[in-house]
Amino acid sequence: MSTSQKEIEAGVSSPPLSRTGSSNLDDSYDVYKRNIGIIDYAPQEAKDVLRKIDIRLIPLLVIIYMLQYLDKNSINFASVYGLKEGTNLKGQDYSWLGSIFYFGYLIAQWPAGLALQRLPTGKFISITTIAWGALLMTTPGCHSFAGIAANRFLLGALEAVVNPGFVLMMSMWYTSKEQPLRLEAYYCTNGIATMFGGLIGYAIGHIQTGLPRWMYVFLIFGAVSITVGILALLFLPDLPSTAKFLSERERAIAVDRVAVNKQGVKNHHFKWDQVWQAARDPKTWLLFIMAVGAQVPNSALTSFTSIIVGSFGFDTLGTQYLQIPGGAVQFLSLLSGGFIATKFGHKFHARSACMIVANSICIIGSGLLVGLPDDMKWGRLVALWLCYFQGLGFSMSLTIVSSNIAGYTKKQVTGALLFTGYCVGNIIGPQTFKDSEAPRYKSAYIAMLAGYSIKLVSITILYIYMYRENQRRDREAASNGDQLESSDGIENGMLDHTELENKAFRYIL
Repeated sequence: MSTSQKEIEAGVSSPPLSRTGSSNLDDSYDVYKRNIGIIDYAPQEAKDVLRKIDIRLIPLLVIIYMLQYLDKNSINFASVYGLKEGTNLKGQDYSWLGSIFYFGYLIAQWPAGLALQRLPTGKFISITTIAWGALLMTTPGCHSFAGIAANRFLLGALEAVVNPGFVLMMSMWYTSKEQPLRLEAYYCTNGIATMFGGLIGYAIGHIQTGLPRWMYVFLIFGAVSITVGILALLFLPDLPSTAKFLSERERAIAVDRVAVNKQGVKNHHFKWDQVWQAARDPKTWLLFIMAVGAQVPNSALTSFTSIIVGSFGFDTLGTQYLQIPGGAVQFLSLLSGGFIATKFGHKFHARSACMIVANSICIIGSGLLVGLPDDMKWGRLVALWLCYFQGLGFSMSLTIVSSNIAGYTKKQVTGALLFTGYCVGNIIGPQTFKDSEAPRYKSAYIAMLAGYSIKLVSITILYIYMYRENQRRDREAASNGDQLESSDGIENGMLDHTELENKAFRYIL
C-alpha cells in the first residue's frame, strides 16, 4: 500500500486531478482515482459500510415511497366518504382526476430528470416531499372539479421526482447484485400502503363529528408527508463521495463498491450524444411499451379499487378492509421477488423470470375478471387480488434501468422515457372505467387483460435481446483474443461510457 491507512483515514489527498475533459469524469471520480490501488479493505469492512448505508437510506426511502403511494391514491380512500359530493363531481369527472394526476407527472418528468442530474439528489427529493405534503393538505379547500383537477395536476408534477430519483439512487449507492432487494424493499411499501390505507380508511369511516370524513384523508396524509420530508432534508445524503455519515475512508470504500457496476456513480453533465444513443437503443422502446402495458391496468388497483370492490356487492366499510389482502399479495410478492433476484439473479436469470411469472399471474387474474359472472363476487375479488402481482413485474423493469443502462445521461433519459410510458398507461387506464358501464366495467377489465398481454410480449423480447447480446459480446471477445480487464471496464464506467460503448459490460438478466 503506497499511502498509509492513517493518511487515508485522515482525509489526506493527493494533488487535484486534471479536469481536462471533465464532463466525461464521474462526480466521484477524484475519490475513486485517488484511492484506486491504494485503499485496501476486507470484505467485512465493505459489509460494515453497506450496513451504514442501508441504515441511513432504506428507512427514508421506504417511508417516502409509501407516502407518495398513499398521497396519489388518497382519492381512492376518500371516494366512498363523500369526495364526489363534496367536490361536485359528475359523470366521468372522477375518472379524469385519475388521469390528470399523470398529465402533471408526464409534463414534469423531463425537467425533473434534468434537475435530478444537475442538483443534489437527496435534497431535491426531500424538498419535493415537503411541497407535495403541503399541497395535499389544501385539497379539502377544493369544492369544484376545476379546483381539485388543478390540485391533482400539481401533485402529479411534484411526485414525478420520486420514482426516477429512487432508481438513480439505487445505481449510485448499491452494486447491481444488491439493487433488486433494496428496490423491492421500498417498492413493496405499495402493498403496505394498500393495507395501511385500508385501515386508515376504515378508521376514518368511524368519525362522526367535525369535518366531512373525506377531508381527513388528505389532511392526515399531507401532514405526515411534510414531517417525513423535513427529516429527509436533514438525513438523506446526496452522493457516496460527500456523505457526512461516512468517514473519509468509508466514502472511498462506498465509491469503490459501486464502481464495479461499470456505470460510474453520477455525472451532472448532460450529453446529447447519449440522448441520441438512448433514442436508437431498442431496449429504451421495449421498456417504454412495457411501462404502458403495465400501467393501463393500474387504476383498477389504485384510484378505482374501492369502487370496484363495492361493485362486487360489498358494503362501504367492506370496500376498505377488503383491500388489505390485495396489499398483502403485493407486499409479499415484491419482497419475495427481490430476495429471489438477489439470491439467484446471476445464475438463473431470476429478474426476467420473476417478471414473466408475475405478469402471467396478472393475465390469469384479469382474464377471470373478464370471464366470471357477476354473482361470483368472492371469485371476482380473488381475481382482483391476483392482479396485485403486477407491482413485481414493473419494479423489476426499474432494475433494468439501474443495472443495465450505463452513461448517466442515457440512464436518466431511458428512465424518463420509461416513466413517460408509465404516465401514458395511467392516463389511459382511468378512461377505460366508463360511468355508463357501472358497475360491470367490462371495458376496463378487457383493457387490463390487453395491457398485461402487451407487457408479457415486451418482457420476453427484451430478455431475448439482452441474452443474445451478452452471447455476441462473449463470442466477439473470444474471437479477437480480447483480454480487456474488469478494471478497464470499471474505469470506462467512471469515465461515463454507456453500456454499448463499454466492451466489458454484460447485461444482468
